[in-house]
Amino acid sequence: MKQLTALVLSLLLAGAAHAGRPCEEKPAEANDVVKSMALAQKTLQALDASGAQVALLARAGQDLSKYQLRYSHMALAWRDHPNGRWLVVHELNECGTAQSSLYNEGLGNFFMSDVFMYEGLIMIPSPELQQQLARLLASNTPKRLHEAHYNMLAYPFSTKYQNSNQWVLETLAAASNAPGKIETRAEAQTWLQSASYVPQTLSIPAATRLGGRMFRANIAFDDHPFERRMTRQIDVVSVDSIVRFVRQREPQSQEIVVRGD
Repeated sequence: MKQLTALVLSLLLAGAAHAGRPCEEKPAEANDVVKSMALAQKTLQALDASGAQVALLARAGQDLSKYQLRYSHMALAWRDHPNGRWLVVHELNECGTAQSSLYNEGLGNFFMSDVFMYEGLIMIPSPELQQQLARLLASNTPKRLHEAHYNMLAYPFSTKYQNSNQWVLETLAAASNAPGKIETRAEAQTWLQSASYVPQTLSIPAATRLGGRMFRANIAFDDHPFERRMTRQIDVVSVDSIVRFVRQREPQSQEIVVRGD
């Protein structure tokens, strides 16, 4: 409980606005803060107990049940040195605009961004991939793989836009190869296709697409193949598709579901 209280206080004292959530100035409900911090604390304990150096971390930031999806957003949780604190590295959309940035923050902040369901997923890859990811995160490659032009429904095999999960996937692609082999998004996407990555296909009617494109700055469809769009098939990088891809390549990877109080 003392650790949880410290987490809550550190979050409240930080007082900073975080990207990836609406930019209205409204105070967080005390009960929501406590639930988010309880989930962060349990996630911290699970990460510590796993012995991992790097893990994939997902949250349920919005209700995607109509698409049969549970989690909406994935990040990389990284311990930059033994017994150090866990850092969350991820791409976040800037307040519903068409821009994004990379962020490096604590677990408490990660679970404070419009959580729909107080549950998280930890996926622990092989020690070899963890080492490669740690090396990569300490380099400039993650920045090179980031595209600031954000699209919530970015096409997985186009470099015109990027969504948050796509950045994680392309970083995984770079870490899955020899150092220096993948340094650009185009190289990452070419490798993902050769490695049989399968995107998530959403069925989105034309009227919904039009409304999203007209009224949301962070949604676009012009990077998707015309034939797929005309048959309502919108391919995206989802948390589920990343999990399936890692399972396929690393059957021994571990998955831990963490639920808050």
